[in-house]
Amino acid sequence: MTYPLIDYLSVQALLWLLCLSTLIVLGLKIWRWLGQQRVQQRSIVDRVNTLLPQTQCGQCGYPGCLPYAREICRGESINKCPPGGAETIIRLAKLLNRIASPLNPAHGQFKLLALAFIRETECVGCTKCIQACPVDAIIGGPNLMHTVIEEECTGCDLCVEPCPVDCIDMLDTSSAATFEWSLPSTVNDAYRRLDSAL
Repeated sequence: MTYPLIDYLSVQALLWLLCLSTLIVLGLKIWRWLGQQRVQQRSIVDRVNTLLPQTQCGQCGYPGCLPYAREICRGESINKCPPGGAETIIRLAKLLNRIASPLNPAHGQFKLLALAFIRETECVGCTKCIQACPVDAIIGGPNLMHTVIEEECTGCDLCVEPCPVDCIDMLDTSSAATFEWSLPSTVNDAYRRLDSAL
């Protein structure tokens, strides 16, 4: 019994198929590795961004905390955030295994958190403060009184300068008004009666 010889073209086709499948597998492995690197880079950026104070003030030279976090992960200096101060610099240095350096005075000085307060009787409703606020903490309309949502204000101070009538003050958070709402005595009496009935 004789066996036919495998022709040259069949061997060549088999070798090409083997090379092509190897390239495909190798390409898939490289693509997967790059995806893992991207996820790892993203998680580092998220961790750096979490450590930043989220004031979105732009004093660092970037339009917000997330762009600055991205640049820090690319090697940018960690001492350009005045609202975060020395504490943020130390935390970033620990996370990134870098040396903590003092706050760069070219970007400003550390100040305690202050919230914007609009003297509403003086407000002319120009909306310039609304346009300047990076976190939408100011509400109001054209030619109407504006006010600051204290829970949303980050104290970035960006709304003060554009105000044409200078009716915005930055108040220390320790001096900001705090309200303690208590229920009227009739409601408290009703709750006591309900509790005793149960």
